[in-house]
Amino acid sequence: MLFNSLAYLVFLPAAFLLYWFSPQKIRPGILLLISYYFYLSAGTAFVLLLIATTLLTWGMGLFIEKRRGEGSAKWSLAFTLIIIFSLLGFFKYYNFLLGSFTDFLRLFAIQIEPHLLNLIMPVGISFYSFQSAGYLIDVYRGKSSAEKSPLKLALFVSFFPQIIAGPIGRSDHLLPQFNEKRTFDAEKASEGLRLMLWGFFKKLIIADSLAKYVDRVFDLVPYFFGMTFIMAAVMYTFEIYCDFSGYSDIAIGTAKLFNIDLMTNFKSSYFSRSLQEFWSRWHISLSSWFRDYLYIPLGGNRKGKFRKNLNLLITMLVSGLWHGANWTFVVWGGLHGIYQVAEGFLKEKFGKPKETVLSNIVHGVITFGLVCIAWVFFRANSIGDAIYIVTHFHNGVVFHFLDAWEKMTVDMQITAVGLVKLLASIVFLMVYDFISLKKDIPKEMGKWKIVPRWIVYLALVILIIVSKLHGGTTQQFIYFNF
Repeated sequence: MLFNSLAYLVFLPAAFLLYWFSPQKIRPGILLLISYYFYLSAGTAFVLLLIATTLLTWGMGLFIEKRRGEGSAKWSLAFTLIIIFSLLGFFKYYNFLLGSFTDFLRLFAIQIEPHLLNLIMPVGISFYSFQSAGYLIDVYRGKSSAEKSPLKLALFVSFFPQIIAGPIGRSDHLLPQFNEKRTFDAEKASEGLRLMLWGFFKKLIIADSLAKYVDRVFDLVPYFFGMTFIMAAVMYTFEIYCDFSGYSDIAIGTAKLFNIDLMTNFKSSYFSRSLQEFWSRWHISLSSWFRDYLYIPLGGNRKGKFRKNLNLLITMLVSGLWHGANWTFVVWGGLHGIYQVAEGFLKEKFGKPKETVLSNIVHGVITFGLVCIAWVFFRANSIGDAIYIVTHFHNGVVFHFLDAWEKMTVDMQITAVGLVKLLASIVFLMVYDFISLKKDIPKEMGKWKIVPRWIVYLALVILIIVSKLHGGTTQQFIYFNF
C-alpha cells in the first residue's frame, strides 16, 4: 500500500477512527494490528521475517540489559547484530557480491558461472534492520532500557508510517511514546494533515512531474549531451529531494494523527553551505545513525587526522552501499566522502569562510553543484553512464547556449509551458524551504485566520487533483527500492 494510492486514502481514516475510538488500554495493540495490516498489504511473503527479527531483538535486548557490563552482553550483542545484518546482506547483496566476485575473477581469465538466486528483497528490511540494531546498541550502552513487552517492541519496529522507508526511529525517542498514555491532540493532528498535504504536493506535483524527463535521459544516455545532461542532473536533484522528503513529510504527518512524534528527516537540504552541513540536513535519521553507530565507534575524529578522514570515507562508502546493490551507489557514497575530506582540508588550510550574504551564496552554489554531480552516479544505470554524463556536461553549452537550450527541450520533449510550470513549482519549493530555515510553516499556518488557511488548503488539493487528471503520472517512492 503506497502513501500516494487511493487505498491509503481509505485505510488512513479507518485506522484513525479505529485507534481513537478504542479503549485506552488496547490502543497500542490496535496500532500494532494496524501496522501489521499495512505491512501485509505490501506483500505477505516476508512478514515472518519481520516477526522473527522483532522477537530476536526483544529477547536479546532483555538479556543484554540483564548482563550489561559483562562479556556475555558484548558477545550477545555482536552475535545478534551479525544475524540481523546477515539477513539484510543475504537478501540485498547476495547476487551483487557474487556477481562482482565473478567479474573480478574474469580479469584474470578465470571463468566461473555464478549461482544467482531469484531473490525478492523484503519490504522495509533496510529500515527496520537498522532500527532494531540501533535499539540493541542503545540498550547495551545503557542509553535505553530494554522493552519488557514484546508487543510494544513489535510496535516500535513495525510502526506503519515509518516501516517501509523511515525515518529510522531511535529507542530513547520513540519507545517512550508507546508506553505513555496517548490522548487525541487536535492541534497536532491538524499540523500533521498540513505536513502531509505539503508532502503530497512535493511528491505528486514536483517529483512525479520531473521523473518522466529524468528517466528519458538516464535510460538513453548515449543519445544526448551538454545542456540535456545538465538539466537532467538538476531535475533529478530536485526529484529525489521532493520524492523522499515528501515521503518523510507524509510519514511524520501521519504519525502526528496518532499523537506520535517521529524525528525530522530533512531540513531545507539544498540551502546547505557545505557538504558537512548538507549531511546534517539530508536523511537525518540515517546520517545520524551512521554517525552514532559506525563513525564514532570507528574512532570518529579522536585518533588523528588520518584516522578521522579514513573513518569518514568508510562511513560514506557504507552509506552508499546501504542504498543499493550497485557500484553506482558505492561511488556516490565515496564521492561524498572525498568531498568532506577535501572540505576539511580546505577549512584547515584557509580557515572557516566568513559569514556574509555573498559568501553564503557562493558556497551554497558550489555545494549544490557538487551534490548534483554526485546524484548523477546515484541515478545512473551504470558507472559508465555516469562518467559519460559528467564528462559531456560542457558539450555545446559554452559557445552555443541558445542552441543547446533548444536541443535540450527537444531531447526531453518538454514544452515551454511545461518547463515554466516545473520551474515555478521548484521556485515555490525553494521559497518554502528558505522560510523553513527559521519558521515551522505547518505549525505557523495553524495560527492563520480560517479563510486564508483554507484557501491555501483547497488550492493545493485542487492543484494536485487537476494535475493527476490531466496527464499526471504516479511513480513509486524512490526509497522503496532501498
